[in-house]
Amino acid sequence: MPWLDHFGLLAPLYDLVIRSRETTRLADLAGLPIQGRLLDVGGGTGRIARFLVGQAGQVVVADESWKMLSHTPAKAPLRLAAAHAERLPFPGGGFECVIMVDAFHHVQDQQQSLAELLRVCAVGGRVVIEEPDIMHFGVRLVALGERLALMRSRFRRAEEIAESFRSLGAAVSIYRQDTTAWIVAMPAGASSG
Repeated sequence: MPWLDHFGLLAPLYDLVIRSRETTRLADLAGLPIQGRLLDVGGGTGRIARFLVGQAGQVVVADESWKMLSHTPAKAPLRLAAAHAERLPFPGGGFECVIMVDAFHHVQDQQQSLAELLRVCAVGGRVVIEEPDIMHFGVRLVALGERLALMRSRFRRAEEIAESFRSLGAAVSIYRQDTTAWIVAMPAGASSG
């Protein structure tokens, strides 16, 4: 979201304003722990990824804003990569798990982003998108607020995201709890587990 932090004002305050949340459900849906690599796309300051260290052989945070990445705690053993979700600079199948937490509604080309998440995920691995569930009134208010703030946010129903994954050949499941939805996709050739 570099357009949102053009002047570098948000990055230093991000972790104070946006609180880290409990990651147990995310870790469970992602099939953690794993021996392989985990990629957190749109991971910003690593606020989620740092809680997943030790549950994967390596944890990589990719975000299009170097300003956000530069505020990742130095003591967190995370690898950082400045990258757009639509053009990830990683080889195909390089990650056993790919996550995107509360960031999908910010990407410009959502279909291309889904294709990239699947491309970098290994067969047998999982892609997990965690998003605010737009079916809830409170989330609709947040979406309206972001629109009024001229953010480029585009919230979609979990079923729409799942259908987009299916059109790319992935097997998909949807989970919901309170105001959060998780869309879990497995690349073509993967079996559920």
